[in-house]
Amino acid sequence: MLPQNTLSQAHKMKLRWFVTLSTVPLFGVVTAFGIMPQTVFNTAKPKTVVEEIALPAATQPQADGSAATFWRSERVQRGDTVAELLHRLNVDDSAATDFLLKDQSATSFRQLAVGKEVQSETAADGSLLALRFLDNDGNQAVIEKNGSGFASKSLPAQLEQRIFMRTGEIKSSLYAATDAAGLSDPVANQMADIFGGDIDFHHDLRKGDRFTVVYEMAYSNGEPIRSGRILAAEFINQGHSYRALYFQTSPTHGDYYSPDGKSMHKAFLRSPLEFSRVSSGFSLARLHPVLNTWRAHKGVDYAAPTGTKVKVTADGIVALVGKQGGYGNVIMVNHQGRYTTVYGHLSKFAAGLHRGQHVSQGEVIGYVGMTGLATGPHLHYEFKINGVQRDPLRVALPDAAPISAAQKAAFADGTRELSERLTMLRNTRLAKLD
Repeated sequence: MLPQNTLSQAHKMKLRWFVTLSTVPLFGVVTAFGIMPQTVFNTAKPKTVVEEIALPAATQPQADGSAATFWRSERVQRGDTVAELLHRLNVDDSAATDFLLKDQSATSFRQLAVGKEVQSETAADGSLLALRFLDNDGNQAVIEKNGSGFASKSLPAQLEQRIFMRTGEIKSSLYAATDAAGLSDPVANQMADIFGGDIDFHHDLRKGDRFTVVYEMAYSNGEPIRSGRILAAEFINQGHSYRALYFQTSPTHGDYYSPDGKSMHKAFLRSPLEFSRVSSGFSLARLHPVLNTWRAHKGVDYAAPTGTKVKVTADGIVALVGKQGGYGNVIMVNHQGRYTTVYGHLSKFAAGLHRGQHVSQGEVIGYVGMTGLATGPHLHYEFKINGVQRDPLRVALPDAAPISAAQKAAFADGTRELSERLTMLRNTRLAKLD
């Protein structure tokens, strides 16, 4: 056995280096300590070697001769200050900090919402060269070094459309189900409008009803900006399937149609309110809550908070805006010569609404109240055919115009893939599919 201070042949060729680098911005001194191991003859003595080595410049020129710059990306966090965000972006520039804190043109930066992404371009010394971010309106904002100061500009967002698919099941309400499926409120509202002529979302929903939606989302720089248009949707209500496919009938107009080309938009909406509760239905004999007498109730009452928006259910001409007996504040609208709709107990009318005005389906004409003979805030809605009240929840509503014969082939070709997506997703139990 060799003595403990004698190295094996395998270790004779090894050399350990312990290197300590002093910290300097650009150039520095490297002190290297080399310790030679003892030989088998134990004749060599340890020797310390000190050598000065020049470090390469921290900023290397690029191919075009300009100095290298550095990009960093961070997201706005809750409670962030301008200084904290700049620190995470590796910005060390008092002039930039002062500009971002005080200049009017940097307001959009100071008001960025939590979660928004900010990109910084800095020089090697931490001075700010540029900031890029999407402002709260979705525009591309740029703050750049400009001489001894900074300048801001806003550019229209370069949008990319992505297609998303969602499917869900009704357990309590439409909005609860769409929230669980990850659908935004604007997309949920679109779905309610599309199927509103066939399904009364106040009255007809059942636990176990299912929906599938194919829709667009607008992205800019990889960030979602806003929900887009529904391209296709299916709603299975009480076992009956309703499908809607979007089709562009002209360069400036598109609409939703069933797979056989019928318009999904009825000439009338089933309800003048988006979501509420039917508090009193159509009846030929009802005990009046105020007069305490039995009399016919030839309309439908929708309970809703005061101020809830009331939409006209079809295109038409305003016949009356004002007060009338037990209706209180009331609006009456004539449609297609033989139909009339009535909206009573309103708290107020839409600004500027007047007799003889043309109104379009879905346009807000008033707001829920409790004027006239009413015990609480609600909307009294009537649907008349040739002057005779009919049950708005049960009357057969006329259809809007279908796909023209000349466009049937183009419609079939243009919506085939959308129909296939709906078929594929019909029995999918996942809430989210991207």
